[in-house]
Amino acid sequence: MSNLPPFVLTEPDTLTTGAVFSSPHSGRAYPRELVSRSRLEARALRASEDAHVDKLFAGAPEFGAPLIAATFPRAWLDLNRGPDELDPALIEGARNQGLNPRVAAGLGVVPRVVAEGAAIYSGKITFREAEARIRTCHSPYHEKLEWLMRRARDAFGAAVLFDCHSMPADALRAAPRVRGRRPEIVLGDRFGAAAGRGVMALTQNAFERAGFIVARNAPFAGGYITQRYGRPGRSCHAVQIEIDRDLYLDMKTLEPGPGFEDVHRALRRVISELVEIHPSNLSYAAE
Repeated sequence: MSNLPPFVLTEPDTLTTGAVFSSPHSGRAYPRELVSRSRLEARALRASEDAHVDKLFAGAPEFGAPLIAATFPRAWLDLNRGPDELDPALIEGARNQGLNPRVAAGLGVVPRVVAEGAAIYSGKITFREAEARIRTCHSPYHEKLEWLMRRARDAFGAAVLFDCHSMPADALRAAPRVRGRRPEIVLGDRFGAAAGRGVMALTQNAFERAGFIVARNAPFAGGYITQRYGRPGRSCHAVQIEIDRDLYLDMKTLEPGPGFEDVHRALRRVISELVEIHPSNLSYAAE
């Protein structure tokens, strides 16, 4: 793990848009120390992984936008959590910071459980180890993402972050239906706090024109990344994108399934529209 960079940044040949794409949970380089210390088998350890989301959005640079993707897995460190979201039930010496439902559930910045609730470790890890993961993985990723957003805003007058994720079908069972159907895409802007109304409208339209069933903010409204980078008043917008894994993934092998190529093609069309959300579209969107 020490020889592997914490992220891969793919830049366009020519930067032509204020859009930035991020895939923080698709990393699949599992450190040996995680695999050897985990009580879970490899397949169970991958339950939190947004498998192959980086591949689904790999076309972004062809349309003039950068794509940053984590190399390490979410089970090692969660980039969609704040660096201070430390779990005292896992990390020796971590302080109890009061009510934080994500940390209480074992899903802090260094996760105690995978998405299905199974414990990753048999015991605790040291505070020093948690700090090392934050220093070598969390900080570099966010420093680069912050730089990408600043560059986009300076070059185009506004930046729009599309934070790309996938969601298990179980999470959608209780989701509000859209015209009687289960959503396939959930867009989150923290109920309007992270992106202007126009940005969300244009984003939703792009997915719907590509044939997807789209919901907003339920069951996912956006996490730390959306909260940190979504500042409409400062011309920085952030939208979290959640894709139903059943559309593209073989859930038994976690390899691309029969629907992968169809979803990939549809997302290329979506990306081609998202990158056109330029400052001229944002004049009415920062309200």
